[in-house]
Amino acid sequence: MIQTRIGNNDDIEGVLTLQDKYLFSKLTEAERKSGFVTTPFTKAQIEEIIRENGIFVAENEHDGIVAYAFAGSWKYFEQWEIFNFMVSRFPVLSFNESEITTENSFQYGPICIDKKYRGSGLLNLLFEEMRLEFVKKYPISVTFINKVNAISMAAHTKKLNWKIIDEFEFNNKNYIGLAFDMKNSVLKPPIAL
Repeated sequence: MIQTRIGNNDDIEGVLTLQDKYLFSKLTEAERKSGFVTTPFTKAQIEEIIRENGIFVAENEHDGIVAYAFAGSWKYFEQWEIFNFMVSRFPVLSFNESEITTENSFQYGPICIDKKYRGSGLLNLLFEEMRLEFVKKYPISVTFINKVNAISMAAHTKKLNWKIIDEFEFNNKNYIGLAFDMKNSVLKPPIAL
């Protein structure tokens, strides 16, 4: 049985282990085709996001932490330059006829799901756990996906219904910017694992 919930300090080692397993820099070209994460978080950075209730985990009694998703304020994410670059683009972007600001939106991601659990509906369950927490504060979620991460792009646009709002280049890599209306549940029909 898999349980999804807000993460806590007891989950840090499991998150770091899963991150290490799917970090872009540690994967071969062939392995990257199955999906990857690019932002390595330190223990201190995870502790900080836990204080914001901004990490969500899926746990299996046999395998431990099998998935995680980060979500946080732009203030938290400003420690990485790519997020500051994204925010600098907000004045020329819109979503559902609304402007995007650091007050009405937050950064979602990265998300990482162990390969063994991909395609099981876990993405939707974990995302919904996060959505229910963050819709209390924000109407819009924003994220980016590296163009070469086709698995993640398909999962977010097809399974979760994210909308493409931007394309940009940063550090010689090409990215797609996406937005999500936080009022929309992603559990239609309900999913049970």
